[in-house]
Amino acid sequence: MKIHLETGAGAKIIRAYGTGQITVNDEVYVSSLVLMPDHILHPWGPARVSELGIKDFMQIAALQPEVVLLGTGARLRFPDPAMTQPLMQARIGMEVMDTAAACRTYNILMGEGRRVAAALMMIETET
Repeated sequence: MKIHLETGAGAKIIRAYGTGQITVNDEVYVSSLVLMPDHILHPWGPARVSELGIKDFMQIAALQPEVVLLGTGARLRFPDPAMTQPLMQARIGMEVMDTAAACRTYNILMGEGRRVAAALMMIETET
């Protein structure tokens, strides 16, 4: 799906997303990434929620976002709560949603000037 959103120059904006790819500004990503308005962490380790570990959430916490949007692929899947301890200890909120919803929500919050991080796993082909 293509998204059209115009904001300030230099901001990292999700322009499109679909099965196996996310377009940020003019660059296409085909593996998991963490996106913030002023920073991209790529590559980011996990391809699936079951692969998420404490280290992955420590990397996100180090970026000091206000809130994290965890995009879990084509369907909503929750990570093991024990793995999210670094976010809880840093008092960083987290919302879990499918990747398409996380992409749309990121653009809205980023457009409002929020320090949001979108931790995005690719939308896989549903079988």
